[in-house]
Amino acid sequence: MHFKIAFIGFGTVGQGLSEILLEKKEMLAEKYDFHCTIVAVSDIMKGSVYDENGLDMVKILEIVKKGEKLDEYPTGIKGMDGLTTIKETNADTIVEVTFTDVKTGEPALTHIKTALGAGKNVVSTNKGPVVKQAVELLEMAASNNVHYGFEGVVLAGTPVLNLARYTLAGNKIKGFRGILNGTTNYILTRMEEGMSYDDALKKAQELGYAEADPTGDVEGLDALGKVVILTNVVLGKNLDWKDVKRKGITEITKEDIEKAKSEGKRWKLIGSAEVQQDGSIKAKVWPEKLPLSDPLAGVGEAINALTFHTDELGSVTIVGPGAGRRETGFSLLIDLLEINRKL
Repeated sequence: MHFKIAFIGFGTVGQGLSEILLEKKEMLAEKYDFHCTIVAVSDIMKGSVYDENGLDMVKILEIVKKGEKLDEYPTGIKGMDGLTTIKETNADTIVEVTFTDVKTGEPALTHIKTALGAGKNVVSTNKGPVVKQAVELLEMAASNNVHYGFEGVVLAGTPVLNLARYTLAGNKIKGFRGILNGTTNYILTRMEEGMSYDDALKKAQELGYAEADPTGDVEGLDALGKVVILTNVVLGKNLDWKDVKRKGITEITKEDIEKAKSEGKRWKLIGSAEVQQDGSIKAKVWPEKLPLSDPLAGVGEAINALTFHTDELGSVTIVGPGAGRRETGFSLLIDLLEINRKL
């Protein structure tokens, strides 16, 4: 299969995937018979360029890294916005990596619907559309005989959705619990070493783990979105944001950390959901004091982890990075290779 790819959004994640595709071109062709040409890049800040025969991505990355606009690219059609790029280029696969409002899912939701409706595959790291309309979008993809992949929306490059869908196939997954936000895990790790909450947060911001406004992370909103996605996609339920109990880590004090230590325990922000006897779902994001024997207790720094509770294997835990330029870029490659395998 030879993919013609268009990037909608070309920030760090899109650039991360581009670098991987360049560096691993021969290996991907030999091992997976995967071939692609990038025909378009459209970014609201960086401009856009389209060439039906393919772009020189080494040149594109050079331009972007210098902080220049894509208008500097010597050939191709310039000035197409995201929707025009989706509708009017010869791309058959859209990589949707714009900045998106998680509450509305826009503009990614419109981009994805437009692409699926036009018979184009979509891979995306955008949480908003999956939280809002995962089931509808997957049905839309199936009815148009194309594919919609979103592995990166939960733990970036750590493949939890594919683990549940393929590797754990045949198991009944009864629930899950995990460390779904690397920023809060980093802060709690530093606090255990003696830092105050404020200092640990400042350090997380300096390292780029936390935004200038860290509310989404520290109040548990990011983890809540991931609980909704996992519940709806993996457990096959229809959970809404408001159905999830939520509390962040802002009230955890040094004294709480020390008390947990003296009890042989460790604080973690845990996102969880469990199918009840009557088929309903109990879901929450809440700080928990875990015994050190719990596999999640040993996961420090900005690392994520997720435990699936299954009927055949018992508890299965996957640990890995939940953020990062290359790591999240790699999640898009997982989806592209999955589409390649299906086709």
